[in-house]
Amino acid sequence: MFEHVDPFIGTEATSLPQQQGLASTWWWPKPQVGNTHPGAQYPLGMVSACAYSGAYPTGYGRYELGTEGLPVEMYDSAVASGFTHFQQSGTGAIRKYYNYVRVTPMLQPLDDLGRLFGIEQEEAEPGWYEATLDSGIRCELTVGPKSAVHRYTFPAHRDARLVIDLSQGGLTIPHGRTVPLRAHLETVAPGVAQGEIVVEGAPLAVHVECDARHWRQMLWYDRRLMPGGTRLDFDRIRPTTLRPFGLMWAGPSEPGEVVELRIGFSLRGVEQARANLYQDCGEGPTSFATRRARTAAVWREQLDKVQVDTASADKRTVLSTAVYHSLVKPCLAPDESPFWPTDTPFAFDIATMWDIYRTQLPLLTALMPERAVELATALLHISEEEGNLPIGYRMARGADQFSRQGSALAHTFLADLCRLGLPGMDWDWALVHMHNDLRRTYGEDFLLRGLAHPISHTLDLAFGYWCTSVVAAAVGDRTLVEQFEPLAAQWRHAFDPVSGLLKDSTFYEGGVWNYSFRLLHDMAGRIALAGGDAAFTALLDRFFGYGADAVKQPGVRPPVDEMAAGYALNRFEGLNNEPDMEAPWAYMYAGRPDRTAEVVHDVVQQQFGTGRGGLPGNDDSGGLSSWYVWASLGLFPVAGQGLYLLNAPAWREAQLDVGGRPLTIETAGFVEPEPGGPAQHVQEVFLDGTRLDRTWLTSAEVHRGGRLLVELGPGPAAWGERPPSTTTPGASW
Repeated sequence: MFEHVDPFIGTEATSLPQQQGLASTWWWPKPQVGNTHPGAQYPLGMVSACAYSGAYPTGYGRYELGTEGLPVEMYDSAVASGFTHFQQSGTGAIRKYYNYVRVTPMLQPLDDLGRLFGIEQEEAEPGWYEATLDSGIRCELTVGPKSAVHRYTFPAHRDARLVIDLSQGGLTIPHGRTVPLRAHLETVAPGVAQGEIVVEGAPLAVHVECDARHWRQMLWYDRRLMPGGTRLDFDRIRPTTLRPFGLMWAGPSEPGEVVELRIGFSLRGVEQARANLYQDCGEGPTSFATRRARTAAVWREQLDKVQVDTASADKRTVLSTAVYHSLVKPCLAPDESPFWPTDTPFAFDIATMWDIYRTQLPLLTALMPERAVELATALLHISEEEGNLPIGYRMARGADQFSRQGSALAHTFLADLCRLGLPGMDWDWALVHMHNDLRRTYGEDFLLRGLAHPISHTLDLAFGYWCTSVVAAAVGDRTLVEQFEPLAAQWRHAFDPVSGLLKDSTFYEGGVWNYSFRLLHDMAGRIALAGGDAAFTALLDRFFGYGADAVKQPGVRPPVDEMAAGYALNRFEGLNNEPDMEAPWAYMYAGRPDRTAEVVHDVVQQQFGTGRGGLPGNDDSGGLSSWYVWASLGLFPVAGQGLYLLNAPAWREAQLDVGGRPLTIETAGFVEPEPGGPAQHVQEVFLDGTRLDRTWLTSAEVHRGGRLLVELGPGPAAWGERPPSTTTPGASW
């Protein structure tokens, strides 16, 4: 799978073939761009490194800030002012952009630092990125878990230079810049320097080594050299007084001269930064080739955990890249918390929990269960030290709630881990923080009034109580389980029994229809509230555009009236955004798996493609890509409930390495699916040779591995009972 990954997928405006059939009725309100970057990244690593243009939102690319329609170009071609670290992956306007420690190879005077160089060619693979600048300098980047290694090949020049700017951060869009509060930088020895900047309350330390020891090594401030200077200290920096500062090596270069730069990073000081560099890369002086090979080997191991049988190189590329994007974030940085002294798992850049909890975290749990436990432990330490289980968390002082987006989302992740019984978790400790978290922020309104607005939080919190009862039951606290029963049932307060939809409210992206079809623990009650199977199915049919005309997607800078008309369609967003990503599977609870098959077929076959424009919307830290991985395998995790819904796979045969145990998904009667073509439908399913009389698997069955045989046909069949529902908190299926 490694060779088929294309890290450039999603880096430019959506450019998919014209949608056909049902897919042509879906409307895309959010930015039509994946917002990914092709830089060097390590699976769930602390560091990423890529060309930096200052564009929105990763720092890579050509676009301005955009919140709807096709992105607006900031540049008409690929450019870079250097190469930065800690880019985000696929997010939107979350206002925290990292991009610290810019490295710029130059043939120009230091006064030209910050100018944009044209990128004449780019290449990338997992863990490695290359770009050639129009100055003729070839630039390569690779990373380890806590380090980056740069390799620059210079042309002949009398005064080449390699410049590190520690004052750089954020983006060049309005209000996108970040400014360090404090900083220090010092030279330690020839070819060795170290420093620390404090940005948004987080101290980021670097240990830097450069093998250009025949070049001059100097500090600089305000683009002026400091010959003989060995240290810079800034006790207090204000945005209005900031002047750039950093480190430079300069000297004559021979044709093809190679200079290697190694950087270790830490949030706990320069000594640990140096230790991290040596742990990742050895003690040098050169390590690029070795680090690149080691990172590639780790990527191969992880990517090979998903295997499919297909003759289509394009489809293999789409899947391989989706798995790759699914394993980039969150950033795991064990023993790196700058905010508390405990040596423990630590994580940051959990930027979009409201997107990743449904699909990406279940995929992480399946492929890398030990890292899932590490992340869960980190979340609990964040709660213990900072006061809440975060909805989002970044490399910054204080837990960032992102409170409008959702409530109690970590609870679904923890409930799934608890059901699986994965080792390494203290569930009594977890239960305390899960329970406490439910009573904070919107949880107060939920307890006092029976619901919370935005109304989607009512669903979050009711389900949060249900998930927390999973843990309470596991540790034997029956009192809490009974206490949570009426609270978990308060999901009903969110719905209008007349319309069968959510009550009118404000929403974080989307509207009433987008949020009305999430997979609750009591879907039988939800369907009854809507008037029964037929009425619920009719609502879904309207939402998914059955019988509707094709729509026109927003273009560049769409006018207000065009967007208002689009929102008034109350239509499925086609995975241009994630609030309704569960909705295709809601049909299964109404006894209509055929409808699920049709909708999922059109999403998988038409909404994902190759090339830089191959994603329909923001990838959101792998939330979008992991949806594709699951859906194409014919499985869908019902987050927090320990269920996987079954559907027609998009592959003749596939294999998933689940915690070291293979789950093989085979088909009979398979016909290669095509965009705009008919969906295939499940006729029967066999697990390890035994016929299943249900449309779902438990998470324990999935994680146990085995052989799943899915018999397919051209038309619907009554092949199994619908997925379970319950009013009992924490029930096991």
